[in-house]
Amino acid sequence: MVSHAAVPPAPRRLLAIKLADLGDVLNITPALRALRHSFPEAHIDVLLNPHTTALLQNSALANRVMVFPKVQYEGLNVLWPWKWPGLIRYLSMLRRQGYDTVVDFHHLTTPLGRLKQRLLIAATGAKTTVGLDNGHGRWFTHAVRDDGFGAMPEVGYWLALARRLGAESTDVSLDLPVAPQDEARVAQMLSAADLRQGHFVVLHPGSGGFSLARRWEPAKFAAVAAALWQRWHLPAVVVGGPHDDAGAVLDRATSPMTDFSRRTSLGELTALLRAAALFVGADSGVMHMAAAMRTPVVAIFGPSNHRAWAPWTPDGHSEVVRLGISCSPCAYVQHSVAWRHGCPERTCLADLDAPPVVAAADRLLSAVLS
Repeated sequence: MVSHAAVPPAPRRLLAIKLADLGDVLNITPALRALRHSFPEAHIDVLLNPHTTALLQNSALANRVMVFPKVQYEGLNVLWPWKWPGLIRYLSMLRRQGYDTVVDFHHLTTPLGRLKQRLLIAATGAKTTVGLDNGHGRWFTHAVRDDGFGAMPEVGYWLALARRLGAESTDVSLDLPVAPQDEARVAQMLSAADLRQGHFVVLHPGSGGFSLARRWEPAKFAAVAAALWQRWHLPAVVVGGPHDDAGAVLDRATSPMTDFSRRTSLGELTALLRAAALFVGADSGVMHMAAAMRTPVVAIFGPSNHRAWAPWTPDGHSEVVRLGISCSPCAYVQHSVAWRHGCPERTCLADLDAPPVVAAADRLLSAVLS
């Protein structure tokens, strides 16, 4: 049952919680902007996992970015008694912050996840708590109904939480600041590689470590790069981490391709994405970073839910490419994680060839380069 309590008092000290990955954090930034716009005098802290804090360190949307010690207290780790003294100290620290309002930017999907969220929120002592209710969130003082993954985009859910507090903003774009030093460093890298700003395509063959089932075949990325070189004379730049299949794409290249994988910080990757003419990649945090940069995005989806996590581009251009077979999406559907790693065959990606991706890229490039 969803709370129908009146709009609560304007927050003075607010904690926003998002313990997830890069793209998930970017998707809460429109809601954070609404909170900042509507409550300019409020102190707003954001609690993140360690690997995502850089996204908001230079953002005007948060007064402070706080770190949740994910490795120590994630999952079953919290059940071990020798972890409790540190956890108690951490929760005591949260209580001392004096938050009057907490916004929980999560779906209450798994029992352990629900336990963690409720423990963190109870520790703050906040009188106003806002979150999604899928049948497990009746303890929020002000809840928004959760109709399941993909019933609306993730950004839409988070904006609904902000509205539950009376917060609105006309700007609903993603927020990702670019530091001048990162722009300067990327300009040097592009010059050294004989690449020009706005005249190259970024390929990201990875999908992060959370689900390798989202990945498309390296040979098909190389085929897309070759087609875009032939049609638009745009060379490709490959980005990613040490396990993102960049080497496999480069090994299959038949057109100009530069390896920037493992060479950029998160800030430099942001600047590189803004300098690109087009981004092509699977569902990943890097895809959402490209969308935040308003770079045209071709997003390749298979098992994951495109209705929830398609690139959010209200002021830009993007296309989702997928086969649309009846069993896809199979991960994060309704209120369940379901097939997080897809099925063994992964037909939804195995049978998706390069031509539909090239066609989507052609349409986007025609709009921005013609």
